[in-house]
Amino acid sequence: MKIGVIGTKGGWSSEKLADTVAEKTGGERVLINMEDVRLDLPSGDAFYDGYNLRDFDALMIKKIGSRYSPDLLDRLEILRYLAERGLRIFSSPYSILRALDRLSCTISLQLENIPMPPTTVTESVDQALAAVEMYGEAVFKPLYTSKARGMFVLRHGPDARARIEEYKAEFPIMYIQKTIDLGDLDLGIAFLGGEYLTTYSRCKTNGAWNTTTASGGKYRPYAPSPEIIELARRAQAPFNLDFTCVDVAITDDGPYVFEVSVFGGFRGIQETSGIDAAARYVDYVMEKIR
Repeated sequence: MKIGVIGTKGGWSSEKLADTVAEKTGGERVLINMEDVRLDLPSGDAFYDGYNLRDFDALMIKKIGSRYSPDLLDRLEILRYLAERGLRIFSSPYSILRALDRLSCTISLQLENIPMPPTTVTESVDQALAAVEMYGEAVFKPLYTSKARGMFVLRHGPDARARIEEYKAEFPIMYIQKTIDLGDLDLGIAFLGGEYLTTYSRCKTNGAWNTTTASGGKYRPYAPSPEIIELARRAQAPFNLDFTCVDVAITDDGPYVFEVSVFGGFRGIQETSGIDAAARYVDYVMEKIR
């Protein structure tokens, strides 16, 4: 059985998944960097480091770039072409395309009536300023990002317009979310094949406004209520992802979903529950392709 891993060299989860695939299949360890793939048309062959990706029994997507950007959409189109030609890919490139862009993910969640923090999307500085005034304090979030990179918190005040104009110069479509009180943690709720796997929390440790590990957050175990698990299950269901983590915040107004992650990590799961998510995921894929 020949399974390749789409990932980033040196990335903890990518390397972990590639190691696990090689161990469980007894085959070659192939970690594929999409930057170095060549798609040939009309033959449909896709080449990487001497391999033709069409010769694999399946590909598993862990990461398709070290940074979130619109470039990832084009890499996914290459994988979508291969999938349409019969190559088994987990998760489906089409499913990832629907959730990769923060706005696309948000619209899908809102259409399913999933509770989220109040959100504004606009290209207008005036409208963005009106949203900040209405919210009092807001978080500006790039459409393609992870671990809070590029995000900043803005209070309504005399300097707000200038900050917004500066932000808009880099991010013309502004995604603005009302700041909510997270307390000291938020949750990553993991699903494999649409079935609940486990939950971990990300906890603040240094007074940062967010809980991400990039800002000093630490993973801790957490046992959510059945109601929160069901909310996360409903949130991830429309995307049909084979593996995902749903980001959920617990607030005084009830739970809010932030996003459904297309590249949910393994480290938080392993550190808090001892579950080897990579091993579970590979077992799942091997069973599917049998």
